[in-house]
Amino acid sequence: MRKFLAVLAAASIVALSTSAQDLRIGIIGLDTSHVIAFTSILNDETHDKHIPGGKVVAAYRGGSDDIASSYERLDKFTNQLKTDYGVEIVDTIEALCERVDAVLLESVDGRPHLEQVKPVIAAGLPVFIDKPMAGSLADVIAIFELAERHGVPCFSSSSYRYYDSMLDLMKIDVGEVRGAISYGPADLEPTHPDLFWYGVHATEALFTVMGSGCESVVRTHTENTDVVTGIWSGGRVGTLRGLRNQKAPHQVIVFGTKTVAHQSGGGDYANLVREIISFFKTKKPPIDPRDTIEMFAFMEAADESKRQGGAPISIAGTIAKAKMVSE
Repeated sequence: MRKFLAVLAAASIVALSTSAQDLRIGIIGLDTSHVIAFTSILNDETHDKHIPGGKVVAAYRGGSDDIASSYERLDKFTNQLKTDYGVEIVDTIEALCERVDAVLLESVDGRPHLEQVKPVIAAGLPVFIDKPMAGSLADVIAIFELAERHGVPCFSSSSYRYYDSMLDLMKIDVGEVRGAISYGPADLEPTHPDLFWYGVHATEALFTVMGSGCESVVRTHTENTDVVTGIWSGGRVGTLRGLRNQKAPHQVIVFGTKTVAHQSGGGDYANLVREIISFFKTKKPPIDPRDTIEMFAFMEAADESKRQGGAPISIAGTIAKAKMVSE
């Protein structure tokens, strides 16, 4: 009997150890390819970019009836999660929160993110919110304020920030950064501010190299191209070039006092997933919320500049206006 109890105790210790190492992760919103990409990296130990430390165990479908790229893919990704990875599909976000230690909010539509994240924050679970973080700057601010009020860690980021090629670019000693150009796809979705839908990636890349401190924005818009020029503190100039209906690669060029550096190559989701798992364990967001708010203010100010025929729009004024709406 003593030997049996000893074996049982040892097994319990191993089970507890495994549980402590592998976080139970839940997904909200099964209408984006990121759902399968992230789950395969986490759950498939044979994946060449496998990231240990957490497994996706439960998911909530979500979905938006007025966005084709949502409702046309929802069943496909839901079935793939169940069939290929044995993920449990639950009926409510509250039920999801009861089964997991952390949450990936993946809904392709940013508009419901504020309402979808509320039960997660109420449950005290750390949450990563995929692009776009919300459907408006006011909602971005509201999410961060709600999370801070409840002491719940959260962050949002495009995978572009963590591409191998971006990390390599950031290692180059360009001297003092005087400016940058970031170009990439900027397809539009009528339900969202123009840059929120896909231009968010190239915008995140721009802010990765420029940092915070953008003061004003001017936008030039045509059917095929957007050019958004931001003036940063100290006279630095950052330019976003959004591409549509044409070849649309992505790249960042950094202008420094020592040299001009070009991003070379691309990347994948693995570095972002690694950052998310680290965040889930440490509860320390890798990006300051103020930086994310400023980035979304840049995109929202670009819309306002478009409405005003290319007039310069203040970032501080844009944030102040959004805060009034979010209260």
